[in-house]
This record gives sequence, structure tokens and C-alpha cells, in this order.
Amino acid sequence: MAAFLRSRRARITPEDVGMPPGLRRRTPGLRREEVAQLAGVGVTWYTWLEQGRPINASVQVLDAVARVLQLDATERAHLYRLAGIPYVSEPVSDAEIVGVETQGILDALDPLPSAIYNARYDVRATNATYRALWPMTSVVERWERNVLYKLFTVPECCLTFANRADELPWMVAQLRGNYGRHVGDPAWESFISLLVKESPAFAQLWASGDVAAPGKRVKTFRHEGVGVINLTSMSFSIDGMAEHRLVVHTPVTEEDRLRIEQLKQVGDPIVGCSFHGRPLSVVIAEREAAAAARTCDSHP
Repeated sequence: MAAFLRSRRARITPEDVGMPPGLRRRTPGLRREEVAQLAGVGVTWYTWLEQGRPINASVQVLDAVARVLQLDATERAHLYRLAGIPYVSEPVSDAEIVGVETQGILDALDPLPSAIYNARYDVRATNATYRALWPMTSVVERWERNVLYKLFTVPECCLTFANRADELPWMVAQLRGNYGRHVGDPAWESFISLLVKESPAFAQLWASGDVAAPGKRVKTFRHEGVGVINLTSMSFSIDGMAEHRLVVHTPVTEEDRLRIEQLKQVGDPIVGCSFHGRPLSVVIAEREAAAAARTCDSHP
């Protein structure tokens, strides 16, 4: 608990939570008293929590601390386990994770397939065309919505991403470059261990030690309904979301642009694959309708 909370606190800057940077800091991240203030708990109590003392932590307090430290769903579940409190994952919409304004930008970029990734390639939010092009990151539980996890664990027949041989070494090298800032972080270490265990191909690439920085790439998708689509991917940083990037895919040729526009008019994106025995298109449509209903209920 102590090591995990300290590592999460170290990655959050005052600017990330709307506070002035203040004087030069001897250590990175927020101070303990700042976390306590933002979470609405006592400084002594939070200090004891971070020191791993045997104190009782309520669900409400852990939720407040998780919000301040900007924990994602996997990290929040890990925090609950460390505290010995049962964790029940609640359905969370993309807009609740990245903010309504950021989700609005994603939606406005349609029909350009666009998504927000964090440094581990977790898919944090998407627009409709991205979901049609890359359905295996939208019909699963949120903890599974990771591009690398899907590329290394889903059979090739069920993936629309066609040039994996060219792109996977570069993506793993980029992951390693990001990992350098998170060595010892429980969430990162468990993620790497999971991929090494489940994918010999990932283990081999990871063992190479190669590192890379983000950059413009050309990715090829093979969609059963519209054919081969070549897209240039570019990444943009997002204010207020540390280590997250907006990834926008633009068509390489006019033919690619026309095929992108056809995506929403076709049937199942992956022939021969299903989610719990049901066609992917049906599952996607139901989930999008449920998300829209939640939005309407929240904003009558």
C-alpha cells in the first residue's frame, strides 16, 4: 500500500489537479498534505495510510484518494485489494473517464477513427468509427481494452489489424520507453508480467530491450465488409491528462477515405468471430445504445 500510493502521488503534478506549481520541489509529484487536502481527509490520517499503518479505510475515502491520484480502473481495483476492501467495478463510460469535452472532440473527429491511449496502450475513449474498425477493444471489459493485449492474445483471424509484423516490434519498443518511467510500479509490472506469461511473441520482443518514441506511422486494417484500409496514425498530447495521447487515423489515399465512410453501413466487422456467442455488431449496438441511455438519464 505504502509503495503504491507513493508511486501514484509522485506522478501527479500540481498543474494536473489545478494547483499552482509553487516553489521548487525536492521530490516529484504532489505532497502528502496536498493529496489529503484535495481528498478531504486529514493529513495525519493520509500519512498513516501511505505509511502502511493498520488503519481502517472506508470506500468513500479510498474513492476520494483514487480520484485525486487519477487512478484508472485497474489501479483503483489494486488499491482496494491492498486495503482489504471488496471492489465491485461499476460500468464507466468513456466520457466519465476522459471528460465530456474531450469525448466531444473525439466524436467530432468522426469519421476519422480516433481514440485516447495512455502510456500502456490502454484504450481510454474512442469514437464510433474507431469502434467499428477495432471492435475487439470495445466489446470487452474495460481492463481488457488494451491494444497490445489484444494484438498479442487474440487469434489473428479475429483482428482487423493487418500489418502486425511491422508494427508490433515498434509498439513494444515504445511501451518499453514508457516503462522506464514506471519501473517498480505495481500496475505496470503486473501488466508486463501478464503479457510475458500469455504471449511468447511479446516475451521475445520485450527481451530485446529496444526502445522507441511515439511518431507518425502507417497502419493497415483488413475489414471484411470494406476491404483493406491504410491509415496514417498521429498522436497529440492532451492538456490535463498526463501520459495520455489522442491518436487520430487519417486515410492515406482517396480509396482509403471512401472505405472509412463505408464502415458504418456494413455488417459484422469480423466474420467468424463473436463475443460470448453473439455477433459483434449486435453487442456493439447494444452497448452504444446503453451508453446513450445513461447520458440521457444524466441530462434530462
